[in-house]
Amino acid sequence: MGLLAASGGFTRYRIVGEVKDDILREAPDRLKKYAFVDIDGTADERSFGWVAFEDYLDTEWRTAPPEKGHYLAFSLRLDTRRISPAVLKKHLRLALDQEKEHNQAAGKNFVSKDRKKEIAERIKLHLMARSLPIPAVFEAVWNTMDHVIWLCSTNGKVQTLFEDLFTLTFELHLEPQTPAYLAERILGVERGLALEHVEPSEFGGNG
Repeated sequence: MGLLAASGGFTRYRIVGEVKDDILREAPDRLKKYAFVDIDGTADERSFGWVAFEDYLDTEWRTAPPEKGHYLAFSLRLDTRRISPAVLKKHLRLALDQEKEHNQAAGKNFVSKDRKKEIAERIKLHLMARSLPIPAVFEAVWNTMDHVIWLCSTNGKVQTLFEDLFTLTFELHLEPQTPAYLAERILGVERGLALEHVEPSEFGGNG
């Protein structure tokens, strides 16, 4: 739990453009519309969506509403199935050996490329259905006064997923507030660009 832990890595965003009042009023319903859908009983490789901030198993916000004063708090849940390459290689080898034996009994000496592809897809689907998806949760807090948003992740793929789903949910666009962006905002464009030529300092002792 990044935001509830003693330390963590965060990405800071600001919303580009105006945020209309009806978007904030509709926020709970918008989150539910794009809530996480469980894939435990399927062979799907990935699923993602919004869940309650307090409980990542709660996709209906029964635990608590997302509104926390002038903040909105919610989490992005991402479940991913992974198959070990070694396990996939083993079961594919067994299936191809069985296919070759069957073909030899029928007077054939090879397995066609299309048939190999078909077998590989079948084996992967079979193994996916047998493996449990691994959940990951990334908390987010939206200050509805200044429209600054904090995401508990610095992973590029998670950031992209969050940005895309946020835009789909709220019809709003996010802009990451990187150190360079913040410096430019404080100092102005001209002085901010001068920072690009500043050389980093080295710190360290002599002994």
